[in-house]
Amino acid sequence: MTGQAGNASFTTWGEAAARGSGWRNMASWRNDGRDAKVAPCDGESDTEAITMKLYDGGRAPNPRRVGIFLAEKGLKIPTEEVDLLALQQRTEAYTAVNPMQRVPALVLDDGTVIAESIAICRYFEALHPDPALFGTGPLDSALVEMWNRRAELHLLFPVAAVFQHLHPAMKLMLDPQVPAWGEANRPRAIAFLEFLDGELKNRPYIAGMDYTVADITALIAVDFMRVSRLSVPDNLANVLRWHKDVSARPSAAA
Repeated sequence: MTGQAGNASFTTWGEAAARGSGWRNMASWRNDGRDAKVAPCDGESDTEAITMKLYDGGRAPNPRRVGIFLAEKGLKIPTEEVDLLALQQRTEAYTAVNPMQRVPALVLDDGTVIAESIAICRYFEALHPDPALFGTGPLDSALVEMWNRRAELHLLFPVAAVFQHLHPAMKLMLDPQVPAWGEANRPRAIAFLEFLDGELKNRPYIAGMDYTVADITALIAVDFMRVSRLSVPDNLANVLRWHKDVSARPSAAA
């Protein structure tokens, strides 16, 4: 539904506007974003503020991952919501922004497009390194990367597969649905949560003592379990404790 691997190329705004769209004229999108800058974190200089626009997908997992990340950084940038249920991601206009037809996508003022939620998060991490959400130093950064990938591969992806292949609403977006693959991923998601429960016995967060992007990835996956008709087993006390704690952070409302 969102955020597959791959790099997005960019078609010029003029070409997109010339093709037209029933959604919105692309030239107006660029004008909307031109005058807006990233709001810096408290105490930071805004001399290097960058004009940009984020194409969002609401509460879909990968757009939400970026939203939580930005909230943790204390950043606000202009956004344009893409209605996924109305298949606006497949329009000519949005395809000109991201040919992969996925959200989110970050458009800079020079026309550069950064797609894929983690790539967008890394961009903002480089611009605003505090608080560090990808770890600090070689070892810590490697551990955060390891746990973020584990949360993606063994939790977020299986939960998404259950939703994509079993939920009736996805018939319009996914052709064909493969119900057997959806069912096969149910136990995969629960098995990882059982593994994670043991890991969280002696630490507060997914990758260690500090909240990181790995917690964001795991949070959006666990929250997406509800619409995928899955739930965290009641006996996984450590996962439930962790989920309660990270859900209480203001950024979780993103």
